[in-house]
Amino acid sequence: MLRQPKAVWATALAAVFAFMGIGLVDPILPAIAVNLQASPSQVSLLFTSYFLVTAVAMLVTGFVSSRIGGKKTLMIGLVLIVVFASLSGMSGNVATLVGFRAGWGLGNALFVATALAVMVGVASGGTATAVILYEAALGLGLSLGPLLGALLGGWQWRAPFFGTATLMAAALIALMILLPKTPAPARRTRLRDPLLALGHPGLRTTAARALFYNYGFFTVLAFTPFILGINAYGIGAVFFGWGAAVAVFSVFVAPVLQRRFGPVPTLLGSLGALLLVLVGLGLAAGHSVPAIVVLVIIGGALLGINNTLFTELAMGVSDSPRPVASAGYNFIRWMGGALAPFAATQIAEHLGVQMPFYVAAFALLVGMGIVLAGRKYMVAHAPKGV
Repeated sequence: MLRQPKAVWATALAAVFAFMGIGLVDPILPAIAVNLQASPSQVSLLFTSYFLVTAVAMLVTGFVSSRIGGKKTLMIGLVLIVVFASLSGMSGNVATLVGFRAGWGLGNALFVATALAVMVGVASGGTATAVILYEAALGLGLSLGPLLGALLGGWQWRAPFFGTATLMAAALIALMILLPKTPAPARRTRLRDPLLALGHPGLRTTAARALFYNYGFFTVLAFTPFILGINAYGIGAVFFGWGAAVAVFSVFVAPVLQRRFGPVPTLLGSLGALLLVLVGLGLAAGHSVPAIVVLVIIGGALLGINNTLFTELAMGVSDSPRPVASAGYNFIRWMGGALAPFAATQIAEHLGVQMPFYVAAFALLVGMGIVLAGRKYMVAHAPKGV
């Protein structure tokens, strides 16, 4: 796994920086709310606008990359992130900040969807190795994002945005130097191809599972900072531990469990355990900060297992080209990330801080039902050796 071309490591490093942008705002959400005089639900739109644009833009990533090649698409995505991250740091009100985060989401979509396809194409060891490295980058980005947000945000809430722009500019330079030119595919992707790919029952059920799973994922990520009642450094430390657990369990634990128990039992077990974590968070919300911290980090470990299983399956379950399948899958998947932050804060404002976690637990239960209904696709497309 570690004997990879330099291009793989350059793309993975850029992916780490890109995924840092997801959790970057976590430690500074309360500070943004205070400084821009916004409610928690208004601040949660920083996630919603980002993921909504990311989800919709997934439908055009294949159209773009199949015409100009993977490298140019990655670089355009990075340029957009640099621009909109910088503009986010200059925002004077929450509405402007939400709008710039939406532009950031467009750059993120172009980069994230293309990065996985590029890594699959150039990695040694095939799709499974590329997915594990990609999920490791996701986990590292999710852990380092809150840490960077805390370190810079504890000084000034605008600083994390400028810090991210600087890192993404460095990633852009690294890709320009280390990633060889990737020719455009022989067959151009049409705009409707990702939606047509979802007509495949295996990919459709995989995407539906990921939708409900991501709702639970981003309820934890986007809503928990509001109930911790600690400063930016404390929130950053909690979510650094959470992201580190995502990374470790996605790389080292998920493949072992999948080989030992098979994809269906592993996924059902991890989803069931995550459901219990969400119920525990609901019981602890407003009562015990230490319990919330422990449960969040345990949840990160379970999320790491699920991320690897879902992504690996989505890349091989249908007969569509990988970039097309990835675009269709991520379009549905990120809708869960767009819905959860705003829904969770609205539910909390009207029904109490416990209810968002109970709703997320119910979403996980629905996801488990879809896993059972589509288990034949998981078994048929399990990686070799399972």
